Amino acid sequence: MSGSSAAAAADREETHYRKVHIVQGEYFVSDDPDVVLLTLLGSCVAACIRDPIARVGGMNHFLLPGDDKAARNGEAERYGVHLMELLVNGLLRRGARKERLEAKLFGGARTIENFSDIGRKNVIFAEQFLKTENIAYLGGSCGGESGRRLQFWPVCGRARQAFIAGAEVPVAVAPPTQTADVEFF
Repeated sequence: MSGSSAAAAADREETHYRKVHIVQGEYFVSDDPDVVLLTLLGSCVAACIRDPIARVGGMNHFLLPGDDKAARNGEAERYGVHLMELLVNGLLRRGARKERLEAKLFGGARTIENFSDIGRKNVIFAEQFLKTENIAYLGGSCGGESGRRLQFWPVCGRARQAFIAGAEVPVAVAPPTQTADVEFF
């Protein structure tokens, strides 16, 4: 089968899945084998975590690593520290066992030159979280300069990505920070 014929066959095969789009600040957990989770990533990171025995998995999508201070300020939904906890707890509520969890990480691109590499900081945070929580890290695709279109089947653990051009990468908007008379955004 030629490359284009194989791609067309794969697209036809996947039309029966129920697609759930995950955006910044969201997570989703499912045990439905007919669900595929979708997201677009630039410097953001998506963690795809599942329990292969309980056949439940999920994905989150976070903008910044974050800390407890951010959670107290009501901005928790943007941060990895909050979304990683929500995802893991959502899996446990659906019957997953922490010692069986396995994860894949995607995103963390450096999408803006001459700017802080927040993508790398997101990846470092996510890898450290998995290590601290003793969650098996199976790999994924992180870094680089291109955004990604990601599909994840939470029950079987299959992940598929396509690199996307800069114009398609979602732009993360940080909250304004005032310093003297200059507003940075």
